[in-house]
Amino acid sequence: MAVLKVTFTKKNRDKLAQVLWVLNWVSVVTGVTLFSLGLFLKVEIEKRRELMSKEVDSVPNMLICVGLTACTINFLGGKICYDCVDTTKFLRWKLLMLPYIICTFFFTFCILVGALMCYSMRNDLEESLFLGLRDAMRYYKDTDTPGRCYIKRTMDMLQMQFQCCGNGGYRDWFHTQWISNRFLDMTNSEVVERLRSNVEGKYLINGVPFSCCGLHSPRPCIQHQITNNSAHYNYDYHKEELNLNRRGCRQALLEHYTQIMQSIGLIVLIIWLFEVSVLTGVRYLQTAMENVLRCGDPDSESDGWLLENSIADTARYNFNIIKNLGKCYQVDDDPNIDVPSTSQQAQENVPIKQIPVPR
Repeated sequence: MAVLKVTFTKKNRDKLAQVLWVLNWVSVVTGVTLFSLGLFLKVEIEKRRELMSKEVDSVPNMLICVGLTACTINFLGGKICYDCVDTTKFLRWKLLMLPYIICTFFFTFCILVGALMCYSMRNDLEESLFLGLRDAMRYYKDTDTPGRCYIKRTMDMLQMQFQCCGNGGYRDWFHTQWISNRFLDMTNSEVVERLRSNVEGKYLINGVPFSCCGLHSPRPCIQHQITNNSAHYNYDYHKEELNLNRRGCRQALLEHYTQIMQSIGLIVLIIWLFEVSVLTGVRYLQTAMENVLRCGDPDSESDGWLLENSIADTARYNFNIIKNLGKCYQVDDDPNIDVPSTSQQAQENVPIKQIPVPR
């Protein structure tokens, strides 16, 4: 029994073909949209590539490939649907229709995977940002080292733009030497003692870079001796929440990218639903046109369906096809395959009688 069978008249088939022709061209636009979204996400990631420890381009690359594929497939689909108005033109596409539908089905599945990847990218991104920001803070002071001289500017711009500080918070700077030895007075006993007191020989201070200062602080920024209340007048670092940016940059960037990816994922999900509806219409058109050819009357009514048999029968049929394909490549492991049978040996042992030749 056919699944979701619908009867179409000649007029209904023509309208369905025309509507699908328009929808396929709309799908070409959605393909361009997918390509643009992937490109936009890739550019956003490239902006802060130096703050990430590993590649996180799987989602934008997936969207770019799916977008280009959508343009090609839907352009071809529009041509097929346009020719389905005429039965004679449909004959040119008859053998191509089913492979086209199968390819489009897997393509729509790729769109769904792309949408889910937008929501599952957060963990990989968080790990990449954690390690990348840790290294960036470590190289903050290396303004005279080739390949690292831009890190200070990048971190300062990041902390000011997103109003964040450090990796997980401003206290991360307390455990990182962010002042280069070039700017330390080695004749100062306090500086020398601080260097000697650290096992790794680092100059660690109770302070943060200027870019951590809060923009909305009512008082001049306090960025040195932050936890020393006695070093500043009328100051309590527990209450001065506006003095420094309290949020870590990892959290700020993670929220920024998560918001972008969730928005993109929602758009991709809507596009997936649209592509599924177009694919369903093309399947109905294909089956209806094939039934018209069987009838031999182009103006007659015809039935269209999603599956010719029930879901269970279709699954069983496809499973048998796969199983039979496997048997074609199966190697016979019978150890006696090359051993001649007993009857064959008996025939070979029968003496051959010679026919007398007349003299």
